[in-house]
Amino acid sequence: MKNMIIFAMLITALTAGCSSGGSAGESPVNHQVPHVTLNSGYTMPVLGLGTWTLDDSTAESAVYTAIVEGYRLVDTAQYYGNEEGVGRAVRKAISEGIITRKDIFITTKIMPGNYSDPDSSIEASLKRLGLGYIDLMLIHQPGYNDEGVYKALERAVNAGKIRSIGISNYYTPEEFERINKNAIITPAVVQNENHPYYQNNDLQKYLERYGTFVESWYPLGGRGHTQTLFADEKITAIAESHKKTPAQIILRWHVQAGYVTIPGSKNPSHIRENISIFDFTLTNDEMNIISQLDRQKRFEVW
Repeated sequence: MKNMIIFAMLITALTAGCSSGGSAGESPVNHQVPHVTLNSGYTMPVLGLGTWTLDDSTAESAVYTAIVEGYRLVDTAQYYGNEEGVGRAVRKAISEGIITRKDIFITTKIMPGNYSDPDSSIEASLKRLGLGYIDLMLIHQPGYNDEGVYKALERAVNAGKIRSIGISNYYTPEEFERINKNAIITPAVVQNENHPYYQNNDLQKYLERYGTFVESWYPLGGRGHTQTLFADEKITAIAESHKKTPAQIILRWHVQAGYVTIPGSKNPSHIRENISIFDFTLTNDEMNIISQLDRQKRFEVW
């Protein structure tokens, strides 16, 4: 429970001075998103923007909007085909003085089609992003030579090309240990599907011994399933009590429960809504209500 306790203390401290309430669509009262310290020694924001399904141009626009709204974590992947757009948006924000390179945390992933030559794949991502280094790079999912891919990530860390490394779509302690047992650098992050209907607490608790954080993709249920979670009566009741949206309640639950989370959107209003969660706190009873929604039900199979 160590990571979760520290995480909760940090969230409480950073929200203590913020006013509660505020309707959806308003700019966040506190643009400063809390960070956690990874086992690599680097810090990572607890909430960022996911870019799955966004093409280069759309990703560029969404990422730039997110940075203006206060986001400092952006998640992309080789498979998404939008690393260039993400890089352009970040460089634009840097050129305009909105951020510096050290202010922004960029995550990307090696896709399975590149597992046979991971070193070249890392170089290609570095070139497409054009940001000098990658803050976090993950194995996108289990597959042929994924242990060799992790060794390539370790080489890139030693070469100063990547700062932190991890894995994605590894759902059990056994799957995690298959990579970790031969690793020199312990994975800093495991990025998996997580939401109120699939919480996978056992994995989160297991990873605490390594200081490894779980990062949630599809934190709102994912495309085609968001309305399922938004319509849940217990979530809507909590939302009404805080004068917040169901999305904001779910994202607030994620960060208070110790997850890093990356809701995806290209809609400026939703991007603004999703970061507006640091001006209120869920009570212990509300956290327990949401924890009891766990059905161990994933919406995807990868």
